[in-house]
Amino acid sequence: MKHFITFNFARRCALLIWLLATSSAFAQSDPLPSWNDGPAKQAIVAFVKATTDQTSPNFVPPAARVATFDQDGTLWVEKPMYSQVMYCLDRVPAVVKAKPELANVEPFKTVMSGDREAMAKLTKEDLFKIVAATLTGISVDQFHTEATAWLEKAKDPRWKQPYTQLTYLPMQEVLKFLRTNGYKTYIVTGGGQDFVRVYAEQTYGIPPEQVVGTAGGVKYGYGSDGKPFLTKEPRLLLNDDNAGKVEGIHLMIGRRPYAAFGNSTGDREMLEYTKAGDGARLAMLVLHDDAQREYAYGPASGLPESKVGTFPQSLYDEAQNKGWIVISMKNDWKRIFAFEP
Repeated sequence: MKHFITFNFARRCALLIWLLATSSAFAQSDPLPSWNDGPAKQAIVAFVKATTDQTSPNFVPPAARVATFDQDGTLWVEKPMYSQVMYCLDRVPAVVKAKPELANVEPFKTVMSGDREAMAKLTKEDLFKIVAATLTGISVDQFHTEATAWLEKAKDPRWKQPYTQLTYLPMQEVLKFLRTNGYKTYIVTGGGQDFVRVYAEQTYGIPPEQVVGTAGGVKYGYGSDGKPFLTKEPRLLLNDDNAGKVEGIHLMIGRRPYAAFGNSTGDREMLEYTKAGDGARLAMLVLHDDAQREYAYGPASGLPESKVGTFPQSLYDEAQNKGWIVISMKNDWKRIFAFEP
């Protein structure tokens, strides 16, 4: 009897220790460890809890759980220039080689000169010409192969890291946190849809069919071997920026998002559309205010002006008035990149 009591007591002690350890581990678990505790982090956690708790008045059925994310400046670095533009600039020599008559035609002449200061002054119209020349006239499969090869070797000039390593760790955690709680995460970007689809699954865990971006036309045809293929054409089907983002969400997703994340004027309508829905909605904007660890630009809050990822004071004020959460990169994020020590 004595041995039985001793054994029973020991078993109860072991069970108590296990329960305490489990409770402690659960209490200490943090789905967003790279975030400082503050209004932004609290808003994300509260939103997920409210929309996934079946007893909550704001419960969202799993099928309706949609979250949309801008990419450039929201999920990864967009300075000093969008990665796709860098890809197109690197493709210019091959285009000029195939069409030598372009060598003395602007803006190709400027790009071929290698003068970075001159290239930085290229207008939006100049960039459109370069994009059209480097992204069209080839098969979809050839484009995928060439873009994949470029991403494997190209590195950002500042960090000397592949572009796909320059994703924001805090935002990667948000993506995973939402997916763990039944949300489908979509990229809704002004960047080229085909370009982002090349790496989205490996980089963000977002499959190609959940990427909505600026889309050009394609043409169905047959090769000399009789096999069918698609050719990328220089005609615009969807400009997935500003109001075009909302149009793209309707065309490609078919559901109003419950959460939307952006960082610039190009995301305004997407956040506005998201918040206009019923129930709990989450709209967030990343403010780049950390010149030391990343970049600082706005011009909201007195930050330097920028043509890339413009975040004016009017957008900041609108966010404050409409209940959109502004994420301070400097104050809300403990770490920015996974490769940081």
